[in-house]
Amino acid sequence: MAWDFETDPEFQDALDWMDDFVRREVEPLDHVLGSPYDITNPRNIALVRPLQQQVKDRGLWACHLGPDLGGQGFGQVKLALMNEILGRTRFGPVVFGCQAPDTGNAEILAHFGTPAQKKAFLEPLLANEIVSCFSMTEPQGGADPGVFTTKAELDGDEWVINGEKWFSSNARWASFLIVMAVTDPDRPTVDRMSMFIVPKDTPGVEIVRNVGFATEKEGSHAYVRYTDVRVPKDHLLGRRGEAFKVAQVRLGGGRIHHAMRTLGRVKMLFDMMCERAVSRETKGEKLGDKQMVQEKIADAWIQMEQFRLFVLRTAWRIDRYKDYMQVRKDIAAVKAEMPKVLHDIATRALYIHGSIGISSEMPFADQVLQSFHMGLADGPSEVHKVTVARQLLRGYSPSNTLFPSYHVPKLQAEAEEKFAEALEHIDDVI
Repeated sequence: MAWDFETDPEFQDALDWMDDFVRREVEPLDHVLGSPYDITNPRNIALVRPLQQQVKDRGLWACHLGPDLGGQGFGQVKLALMNEILGRTRFGPVVFGCQAPDTGNAEILAHFGTPAQKKAFLEPLLANEIVSCFSMTEPQGGADPGVFTTKAELDGDEWVINGEKWFSSNARWASFLIVMAVTDPDRPTVDRMSMFIVPKDTPGVEIVRNVGFATEKEGSHAYVRYTDVRVPKDHLLGRRGEAFKVAQVRLGGGRIHHAMRTLGRVKMLFDMMCERAVSRETKGEKLGDKQMVQEKIADAWIQMEQFRLFVLRTAWRIDRYKDYMQVRKDIAAVKAEMPKVLHDIATRALYIHGSIGISSEMPFADQVLQSFHMGLADGPSEVHKVTVARQLLRGYSPSNTLFPSYHVPKLQAEAEEKFAEALEHIDDVI
């Protein structure tokens, strides 16, 4: 029987190095640089590139990819433990070559790209010489593909794309966009869309505006308009009508990585909360001596540890079954629970810090807002809860009797019949 909560000593050494390296060298970047995706910025080049080289020298660059693509081919458990460390800082994923949405887009190109596409787009993407964008959601319907209107029509040897996309993350810095568009409007929703590579400098690609969150210094989510955008016929990713299949390649593992990065952020907030509790005095005692504060700390730790174990178990199941669909409900549940964990613990930390907690001098208010973004990105939490429920209910059979199969009188009658002979013998002896 295998049941282990320990990490292999060799990999633990790598994690220990990562933890120290991220604290000393990477976390400070958040305070002096802008976006991690602004890779042509001279300040980013000067400070980030040397750190990336150290990571490469350690053999920890782009570990989600197989050796044929320059990575280590780590399983989801190892990647989860790495991302738990990287989540403490905005620059961690970029320094280690595993930033979203580039990781997911690289997975798509690795699985579905032609040799020419890999040469032109995948290789520079893996080297962080360029960044990319996943352009799917639309202003009139968000993430509901049933109402998407952006279309791509084949005209000779070119696809012509028309439509609008909303919240296309990092489009302002991207060299290319992966665009989901309707190619077969009369087919069922899951078969009517296709995925395309669209270089951003293609005529007709227009960033209408960059939208930012309340606390962002510069908007990073683009409102993009495609007007008669022509791309070569071979810029189709996968087969025509396979957009859903292509998209699934980038979602399963990515959601686990995102969850563990969120956990790293949550642990950081928890540490701040605890430091505040043992430092601040009011009404003649430390905050940490007050029972209501103790309750907040206990609830936060319990929630955080439960979530960590659930995410790691899901990562283990992915490694075990090698089939995202078999772990679909677990991944959906992780995605649904993730924003709640961040929201609850960030809120508790904010309250324990008092007025400074809600100020721009602390990260708590920003993280509370981020939790709402997290509950909307990659599909609203409600959608994932529906997936969980449907997957669970498939394992149950309906009762075809008037009363439930677990009706107590029924169970009692069955038990009496099962043990009648034995009980009759005992009763006779008595």
